[in-house]
Amino acid sequence: MTLLTDTTRRRLQQLPQSPNVWEGDRRYISAQSYGSSRGDAVGGDCILWVDGAQGVVRSMEMVAPEVGHEAVVRSLIQAIESPQSPVSPTRPQKVVVKDRELHFFLRRVLQELDIAVEYVPNLPLIDEIFRSFSEALENIPPKVSPEYLEALEEKAGELWELAPWEILADHQILAIEMNKWGVETLYACILGMAGLDYGVVLYRSLDSIKQFRRKILSHSEREMPQLEEAFLEQDCWFLTYESQEEDEGTSEDDDGDLGDRPFSEIQATFGNLHPLEGLRSFLYEEEAIAVWVALEAFSRFCQAHYRHLSVDEMADLSSKYRLQLPQKEADTSGKPKTVSVKVSTLPQLAEELQDMAFEAAAEEEMGLFPENVPMVADDLIPEKSLVSLGDVPQEWIEQLQNTKKFHNQEQIDCSGQDLPVVLIQTTRPKAKEAIEQIQAAGGLRGVCFQKGEVLWEQEEYQLGILQTEDNRFHLFGEYAQSDRRHRQAKQNWDRRCQETNGICSVAIAMGLTGASRGQPQPKDIMGLFVVRAIDPDDAGLPTLRPHPVFRFEGTT
Repeated sequence: MTLLTDTTRRRLQQLPQSPNVWEGDRRYISAQSYGSSRGDAVGGDCILWVDGAQGVVRSMEMVAPEVGHEAVVRSLIQAIESPQSPVSPTRPQKVVVKDRELHFFLRRVLQELDIAVEYVPNLPLIDEIFRSFSEALENIPPKVSPEYLEALEEKAGELWELAPWEILADHQILAIEMNKWGVETLYACILGMAGLDYGVVLYRSLDSIKQFRRKILSHSEREMPQLEEAFLEQDCWFLTYESQEEDEGTSEDDDGDLGDRPFSEIQATFGNLHPLEGLRSFLYEEEAIAVWVALEAFSRFCQAHYRHLSVDEMADLSSKYRLQLPQKEADTSGKPKTVSVKVSTLPQLAEELQDMAFEAAAEEEMGLFPENVPMVADDLIPEKSLVSLGDVPQEWIEQLQNTKKFHNQEQIDCSGQDLPVVLIQTTRPKAKEAIEQIQAAGGLRGVCFQKGEVLWEQEEYQLGILQTEDNRFHLFGEYAQSDRRHRQAKQNWDRRCQETNGICSVAIAMGLTGASRGQPQPKDIMGLFVVRAIDPDDAGLPTLRPHPVFRFEGTT
């Protein structure tokens, strides 16, 4: 049996002792989990220590049922030294418990603390507290009104199998007119086309959709308080899907797209959002039936018009359905009630929301650089090119000097020395295309390296930039400052540029997929440009700070 250490006993003995009697006990508490619409029970043992004379709870702790009596001692020490209530640290004169085994355990552990331990058959104060707990837990509403839980669970499974996010982006809204239960029209927004969050959001007004879109498009991902406020100001019901494993506290990031999993591995969640009510993770009876009707009508519409919906441009479609409600809604004659519902596409709204997203994206991209600073484009260097810093031997320069591959617009004297070079190796067609772009821009003026910062990361970057004669800047490389190999290559570049008085070169070579990949020879060089190393300050380039571009699913 583990006993208190000498230092702990001495520390506790130094505290004042009150004449009060404390009650202590541990009891199992179960409740319906908010995180499960299936009603899974969760719970554990609640340990309480209560000062009966003062009428305060000095400590309360939840532990697993299999944890031993040591947890009760830990809770008691907390009640003595760090009580939860606004009372002073103190030792009780006596503690009473109603568990015989716990009684003997505490007598052994507390024997040197001058705290009497007694067994009593009843603990009236703790009984009352646990009775209050039980009543409160019994009044916790279930995730979904029980009368419609099975119907909604079944509908959630049908929608998961239907996978409407494969044909509808989140700007392609469907109107569901029902004129029932205080609802005129719900506007269904589908999440999941981007493979991030899956679900159906049922907005209660068009204004809520537009307001939410405008707010999140006007704030970057770094402005979390504003984004959270915009989220909570939505007026909608929702159905979302997540992995059951996430509820269990595990991560399965390597298991691929959530959308590829069977519904048996998926947790469906229903809830409500309202500007004055906030987020509520359950539905009341009237809400549950309205959501069921909306999802049933939505499901039928998608199945009936699947081929017409699976196109980029939303067609103008409309269908009416008479739905038989779940048995709960049966009338006095025993026959199930029915409700008429009309579902329609909203092509004009889809176009408006998409234009809104495109405009916001364009504004964000225009904000990549400060005002009056030339844009840095990334369309000159072909994708998948190999880009490196090195030297061009003088003998290569002499071989190319009298050919069409050699470009020296400023007639810079580059004789008698090797030149530092930005070497770009790609395929022959792409190399030819890049050279034609440079010539169309009037040629190359120079090379510079500028500092770049990504504000939402803890990393600094160095950006390699080419300037063309039309005063445009073109990105050829992004290098993390933590990259040791780049730091060494850049140091060699700076040293060689000092030796050549700022004269350098840019070589565009073919052979990306051939035997000379990574080590092009003079015959592979399709264009060698003799230029100067440029100071970024002289070129008017400040530290470059890109901003995140927030896009909706389905936008580009």
